Amino acid sequence: MTELMVLETGPLATIQDRGRAGQASLGIPRSGACDQRSYELANRLVGNKPGAAVIEATFGGLALRAEAEVVIATTGAPCAGAPLNAPTTLRPGEVLRLGPPRSGLRTYVAVRGGFAVSTVLGSRSTDLLSGLGPPPLRAGDLLPVGDESAPMPGVDLAAVADPAAGEVVVRVTPGPRADWFTPDALRGHTYTVSSNSNRIGVRLEGPSLQRIHEGELPSEGMALGAIQIPPSGLPVLFLADHPVTGGYPVIAYVATADLDACAQLRPGQSLRFTAQTR
Repeated sequence: MTELMVLETGPLATIQDRGRAGQASLGIPRSGACDQRSYELANRLVGNKPGAAVIEATFGGLALRAEAEVVIATTGAPCAGAPLNAPTTLRPGEVLRLGPPRSGLRTYVAVRGGFAVSTVLGSRSTDLLSGLGPPPLRAGDLLPVGDESAPMPGVDLAAVADPAAGEVVVRVTPGPRADWFTPDALRGHTYTVSSNSNRIGVRLEGPSLQRIHEGELPSEGMALGAIQIPPSGLPVLFLADHPVTGGYPVIAYVATADLDACAQLRPGQSLRFTAQTR
């Protein structure tokens, strides 16, 4: 069986696919790739069938050695030392090494055939909150490569913009508890992404939002892109590994089209919310 050896992992590297959708009623989070657009592109570039498993590397640092000839592609955050948005061949013994990205946070590495790790509840995704799926990658791991693939797309380079390096403006729609806060409370402020952010959520630093309605909530369902306001008043924007329920008010939801940009926000980056218009 063809394999790739993990030599280094960087801050965090996990196996991800489309996730475990549709099981929230059972208490099972969706998880999956944070930046779905980059994930799907990586698979298309190597001719994988939809849903194949890839590596999601956080802030570079990943090093993989080919044990046999493989075709790979990297997408998302552009890392020094790695070809981006283009299929490339690794020959036996060659090493793919991701340096720090010049913008963005998460880089996706697809291999033709997909990573054939074991599935858990229909997905190969690592879920950091629930502990489902394979553990985060470690140096010395041997990753098996599958043999299911479609024809190569015949694309030398995908013309895709890099993740934004400056302030990111995200569109939002009102959440179920928007009336617990003053009108437009979330908009008009600039926030900074906290270093405490992870795959569960983007924690923001900046103006603290004050409630106009006090009281406690029973636990409510949580969705990808929900912006929850805990007692600190500082927003938390939920990403792929978010909990399925929560007891703090949700003031807004990020527009679906802007979720992938949120997945690429890095600590210290600025974020501003604006109303979504039709």
